[in-house]
Amino acid sequence: MKVKFKRVRTLAQVEKVIQLAHIIWNEHYIPIIGKDQVDYMLNNFHSADSITDEISDENNHYYLIESNDVEVGYIGVKLEKESLFLSKLYVLSTERGMGAGSQSIAFIRELSLANKLNKITLTVNKYNTNSIAAYKKIGFETIGEICTDIGQGYVMDDYQMEFKF
Repeated sequence: MKVKFKRVRTLAQVEKVIQLAHIIWNEHYIPIIGKDQVDYMLNNFHSADSITDEISDENNHYYLIESNDVEVGYIGVKLEKESLFLSKLYVLSTERGMGAGSQSIAFIRELSLANKLNKITLTVNKYNTNSIAAYKKIGFETIGEICTDIGQGYVMDDYQMEFKF
């Protein structure tokens, strides 16, 4: 499978990210963090307002992942001083294992290099074992732990990981 990456710039593209987020998060994260926290995070961090605010900053980029002209996932990155922070990499379950994830990592690596950054960092939920295993297989290393209060009694209990090249 050959995928394409389209930078999110329009409201229609933002709406597509939101649609994908609702499908992926409800399927993948409810067993990990529960429905209430999933709903809270979707409403607060995957809303049209929050995504539009993020992409108004030139250092924040969202990309739709397309396969056969159909959106199958999305990426969110932030260009930082010394690294590219991968904040979001989500692919529909029907597309996992078909190359979209690995091609996305290759795209993110090229984006890093194009911006003269030689490190990708990310955070991943400590109980998201499949994603942790996938990141380790690619070459990411766990460098720490972080527990972030996100409001209303919810936290993001994550590992910090990095990939240097």
